[in-house]
Amino acid sequence: MSEPRPRRAAVTGIGVVAPNGISTESFWKSTQAGISVLDRVTREGCEHLPLRVAGEIRAFEPSTAVEERFLVQTDRFTHFALAAADLALDDARLGQADTDAEPFSVGVVTAAGSGGGEFGQRELQQLWGKGSRFVGPYQSIAWFYAASTGQISIRRGFKGPCSVVAADEAGGLDALAHAARAVRRGTDVIVAGATEAPLAPYSVVCQLGYEELSTADDPARAYRPFTEAACGFVPAEGGAMFVVEEEDWARERGARVRAVLAGHTATFTGPSRWTESREGLAQAIRGALDEAGCAPEEVDVVFADALGVPEADRAEALAITDALGAHGRRVPVTAPKTGIGRGYCAAPVLDAAAAVLALEHGLVPPTPNVFDVCHDLDLVSGKARAAELRTALVLSRGLMGSNSALVLRHGAADASQRGAGKQRRGTA
Repeated sequence: MSEPRPRRAAVTGIGVVAPNGISTESFWKSTQAGISVLDRVTREGCEHLPLRVAGEIRAFEPSTAVEERFLVQTDRFTHFALAAADLALDDARLGQADTDAEPFSVGVVTAAGSGGGEFGQRELQQLWGKGSRFVGPYQSIAWFYAASTGQISIRRGFKGPCSVVAADEAGGLDALAHAARAVRRGTDVIVAGATEAPLAPYSVVCQLGYEELSTADDPARAYRPFTEAACGFVPAEGGAMFVVEEEDWARERGARVRAVLAGHTATFTGPSRWTESREGLAQAIRGALDEAGCAPEEVDVVFADALGVPEADRAEALAITDALGAHGRRVPVTAPKTGIGRGYCAAPVLDAAAAVLALEHGLVPPTPNVFDVCHDLDLVSGKARAAELRTALVLSRGLMGSNSALVLRHGAADASQRGAGKQRRGTA
C-alpha cells in the first residue's frame, strides 16, 4: 500500500496593492514593461526631510476598499492588507460562504517591519497638543505589528492559526514560509503576506538613521543596485497578500494552482554586516534548494534582494555564485523593485508575486533604471526576457541582519519532477 502524498502548499490567489498598480493585473503590466514609478515624496509633513524619492501609492482610496468601522480602527498599512487580502481571496475564488463553512481551517499570517506609524503619530500629536482625552481607543492596537493579521481574521471570521512575523525585510518571505508549514501541518488555507506604510513623517525620520537609505534627488538615479552609481535604496509603501492552500484540497475544489511554495530557509548575520551576508545568504539559498529537492541548475530565474549598497550588492552577487556554482553566472537575475522602491517586509512579497507571474507568463521582468551592471551577474535590464520558467528563487536581506531564500515552483510541477530534481541534486 503506497504512502499518502505529503501535503504541499500551493498559491491559489494573489492580491497586490503597489505603487505601480492596485491589482495583480495592473502590477504585472507595469512590472513586465519595466515602468519606474519612483518620484519625489509628496506626503504631507515630509517636504522638509532629507528623503527625496520614494515609491508612493497615490491612487488608493481606503474608503472604497474597507468598511468605515475598520478604517477608523486601523493604520494605512492595514488598509493595504485588508484590500490586498480581499483581492487574493477573490482571485482564489474563496467566497465568504466557503470560509464560513470551515472557519477553523483558515488562518492568517502577516509580516511587518514598522507597524502603523501614521496612526501612532496622529494620536501622539493629539496627546501632546490637546491632552489624553483626545487620544482614541484604537491607539493601543492600530500601530501594532500584528494589527493586520488580527483585522483580516476578525473581518473575515477566520479562526484558524494566526500569527505575525515582526522582522526586518526578510520577514516577508518568512511569513510565506510560516504559511507553507502551517498548511503542511494540517491547516487547509492560510492568507499570508506583508504590507507596509513607512512614508508618514515620523516613520521617515526613523528611517533616516539607516546609512543604506538613499537621499538622492533624481528618481532615475536614486536606486541603482549592482552599478558603480549605487547609492542606497528608496523606500516604498504597499504590499501583497496570498492565499496559500493545501494543493490537493485546492485542486479538489477546482482552484487554479498558480505556484507551489517548495522550499525556504532563513539565516542571520547581523545588522549591516554586508560582507558577512554573503555566507548567510548562500546558506539560505542552499537550504531552500535542499528543502525543495531542487538542484542549482534547475533555478530558472533569481529575484534579487538588490539593496543598492556596493558592499551589499557585491556580497549578494557572490552568494548567488557560491550557492549555484557556475550556473549562478548564467541564470537570469532581476530586481523589479528598482521601479517601485523597497517596501521593507513587503518588498520580497511583491517579488514573490512577480515571480509567480513570471513563471505563469514565461517572462523575466526587467530591472528599471539599471543598465551599467558592474557585477558578474546576468541582470535582466532594459526590457523583459522570454524564457521557459519552472523554478524561481526569491532572495531577501534585512537591515538588521536577516537573510531569507524562497523557492517557487510552477503550478504544473508534479511529484515525479520533484523526485527527479532531488536525485539530480544528490548526484551533482
